[in-house]
Amino acid sequence: MAESRKVAVIGAGASGLVTSRELQREGHRVVVFEKSNQLGGLWVYNPRVETDLLSLDPNREIVHSSLYKFLRTNLPRRLMSFSDYSFDCAENGNRLNFPEHEEVLKFLNEFANDFAINELIRFNTEVVRVAPVDFGENRWIVESKSEELSSEGVFDSVVICTGHYTVPRVANIPDCSSNWRWTKWA
Repeated sequence: MAESRKVAVIGAGASGLVTSRELQREGHRVVVFEKSNQLGGLWVYNPRVETDLLSLDPNREIVHSSLYKFLRTNLPRRLMSFSDYSFDCAENGNRLNFPEHEEVLKFLNEFANDFAINELIRFNTEVVRVAPVDFGENRWIVESKSEELSSEGVFDSVVICTGHYTVPRVANIPDCSSNWRWTKWA
């Protein structure tokens, strides 16, 4: 067996949960940083909507959710399962092939409970900086902050599982004025 490493996993969505479980299976010491108060990443529904939909205002309140109320997955239930953990949770016997977001979140919570991943997660803790300790040392400083305090930790490895759905990707089209408008043609 390889040497046990101290590993920081940033994000407790689906990829962060699976990564944490696999690292733990390999005997590594895992700490998961999650800036929200629950796991699930993009599968956590929030009815609020940002006032700046293009995320151009750096001072806007950021709403970390890309779901809408009646969203279903675009993958069949069988493909949403993990290789050794089936997507069998079904409320009221409902086994729709394309589950609703609530069911995906329930699945992720059950997965985290069954593999004791919740015990590894530092909720309401945002990672604000990751930097190498010293050139060539292959260790990392992870600086985080929560409501209570800011802290730093040194890790042998860092896995970033934060997704990419918080800030929209807006095309930078050369020679287009930033104040152009859509025109309705008669």
